[in-house]
Amino acid sequence: MAKDKKSPRPRAQTPKGFRDYFGTEVSERAEMLHRIAGVYHRYGFEALESAAVETVEALGKFLPDVDRPNEGVFAWEDEDEGWVALRYDLTAPLARVYAQHRNELPLPYRRYAMGPVWRNEKPGPGRFRQFYQCDADTVGAATVAADAEICAMLADTLEAVGIPRGDYLVRINNRKVLNGVLEVAGLGDDAQRDAVLRTIDKVDKVGVAGVRELLGKGRLDASGAYIDGVGLSEAQAEPVLAFLSSKGAEAAETVARLRAAVGGSAIGAEGVDELEEIAALLSAQGYGSDRIVIDSSVVRGLGYYTGPVFEAELTFEILDEKGRKRQFGSVAGGGRYDDLVKRFTGQAVPATGVSIGVDRLLAALREKGRIGGGAAGPVVVTVMDRDRMADYQSMVAELRAAGIRAEVYLGNPKNFGNQLKYADKRASPVAVIEGGDEKARGVLQIKDLILGAKLAENASLEEWKERPSQYEVPRGDLVAKVREILDQWA
Repeated sequence: MAKDKKSPRPRAQTPKGFRDYFGTEVSERAEMLHRIAGVYHRYGFEALESAAVETVEALGKFLPDVDRPNEGVFAWEDEDEGWVALRYDLTAPLARVYAQHRNELPLPYRRYAMGPVWRNEKPGPGRFRQFYQCDADTVGAATVAADAEICAMLADTLEAVGIPRGDYLVRINNRKVLNGVLEVAGLGDDAQRDAVLRTIDKVDKVGVAGVRELLGKGRLDASGAYIDGVGLSEAQAEPVLAFLSSKGAEAAETVARLRAAVGGSAIGAEGVDELEEIAALLSAQGYGSDRIVIDSSVVRGLGYYTGPVFEAELTFEILDEKGRKRQFGSVAGGGRYDDLVKRFTGQAVPATGVSIGVDRLLAALREKGRIGGGAAGPVVVTVMDRDRMADYQSMVAELRAAGIRAEVYLGNPKNFGNQLKYADKRASPVAVIEGGDEKARGVLQIKDLILGAKLAENASLEEWKERPSQYEVPRGDLVAKVREILDQWA
């Protein structure tokens, strides 16, 4: 009789596009979210935690089809609900929440939300299928004062998490201005307008000159391949190029150039008026061009937003994987999306908001050396006699009661050296030692592990003697001595 084959052991690895986060990374993210939430709360926004799973109808553009029901999202068919999916972002859930609870919510409704989102897309370097977003939105306010407030709050948030003034810029554009430009250019065909939108979205890569070529017949790319253009005449392309080149030294100069670019377009003039009002509101609050600027080169998301669009860009340089200098780039984006709630209610509801890419912001702070230095681990109370575990637990309870992070070593205490190796792996600043002799004399040995490591690196014998890293103190001085050492290295 043949024996049943054993089931293969599962592979210990994360699925492609996902990763695990450990101690310091989790703590750094939690601290950042706490600081961001503090700014949002100060501005009067209320917290909202929506469900991680939504119906695909609520997610809108990611409706399943017969061939690829999971495209774009992680979706499955529920027996009662039909197709459901993990949330793709935090904005679609907000639209559903507002439509569902609008009779109980205040108007305008101001909420912030933080949490993971999931995208069933091809992963790449630094691009994961699960990541954190941090959003703030105002629903029900048609005034552009709401957009100005979001921009001011975004600037304050960046500074609150450790990005100083001069290392970031919040840039503002307006979809209505672009609509006016396209109207002046005589582009009524939706396919042609979409092609122009995709083309101007490449301005960061190919520059205004490259966009000029792509709006016309086309251009050769860096590889030598010929890229077909949109086919606009020079007269049609000119308003688009004037729009992209409108940024001036001051807001007033930029606004004047945009007015010229939109010509006689009513929708374009409305967009320019909105930008002018936003600039005036921000100026009245003390936000100058060193923090927030009108910039027509902000084109990402113009196909989605209905009015003002904004983006936060970090302006300092980093080295890429090939050692070349480049700017860090965008860490947040948002804008006005007045049509999203209408999908549920049939009535237009104005809304505006911003989303911060928390993981990118954390990466930026690590690049600047402002986080990631390694957080101190817990104080470790070593175990010299396993029969006296109650004594050691009493010590750790005293430390914790004093607000000091601490733990008792819970591994095999037979080899004391392994306990110190464990403390080293935990980045522990202090080890507490009480053997039988210390117990009889009513004292403790307090070992400063940070100083010990520094001395071990380059100290002479004389320096060892002059600066001992281990102290004998009365049992009653446990908390005071540990705190003294921690304060020294804080």
